[in-house]
Amino acid sequence: MEGKRYYVYILASGVHGTLYIGITNSLLRRIHDHKTKRNKSFTSKYRIEKLVYYEVIDGIRSAITREKQLKFWKRQWKLNLINKFNPEWRDLYKEIIQAYS
Repeated sequence: MEGKRYYVYILASGVHGTLYIGITNSLLRRIHDHKTKRNKSFTSKYRIEKLVYYEVIDGIRSAITREKQLKFWKRQWKLNLINKFNPEWRDLYKEIIQAYS
C-alpha cells in the first residue's frame, strides 16, 4: 500500500564495523528484535545491533527500491552516508525511544 510510512535502516556492530541494511514499517519494534536477538540471523550471529542510520520513506515500493540501492552501494559510500547523518556513530535507537517516551 503506497503512502504508508516505512523505514530503511543501517545497523552496525561498532564504529566502521559490519553493516546490515534492512526495511521495516515499525522501526522501534524491528530494532528491538535485533537487540534482543529475537531471530537467529546474521545480525544476532555477528552482534550487529547498533542503529546508526535510518530514513523515513512513504510507500513500500519506494522503501524497497531505496533498500536495494543502499545494499548495492560500495562500502565507502555507506560509511560516508552514516558519517554525514551520524558522525559520532551514536546508537540512535536510544534517542528514538526517548522521543517516543
